[in-house]
Amino acid sequence: MALHLIKLCVGCDSIGDLEEWIAENEALHRRLGRAYEQTHTTRMVPKRVSELTDGGSLYWVIRGQVAARQRLVDIRPFVDGDGISRCKLVLETKVVPVSPRPYRPFQGWRYLVAKDAPPDLSFAGPSDAAMPEEMRRELAALGLL
Repeated sequence: MALHLIKLCVGCDSIGDLEEWIAENEALHRRLGRAYEQTHTTRMVPKRVSELTDGGSLYWVIRGQVAARQRLVDIRPFVDGDGISRCKLVLETKVVPVSPRPYRPFQGWRYLVAKDAPPDLSFAGPSDAAMPEEMRRELAALGLL
């Protein structure tokens, strides 16, 4: 069974913001003639790498709700210029909306076991996936979704 990570998506107000940021970075790399690989740098290195890269995802908390996920492709520990150990989470660029679920703020990342992960919206129901994100967010906050 896959293991996942969950992390706050600081600076994003919506899934659309996250997708725009990814598209802008990809376009910049293309203009510079570089191959694009989406990474997210974090200070702590997960200990359970093999479980995470065996089908795991990074679930993003946006504005207080688990809102989307991206599949983890690789986890690369490194030491930065100041001698501090860090980690690059290599992600698929595709952002998959999930059934919104409230989540309190926290620092860093947390492990998320598969049984506790929210389902993808495409599996939650056809009407959920077509619903505007803001409406899904409000209905979830009211406990109606």
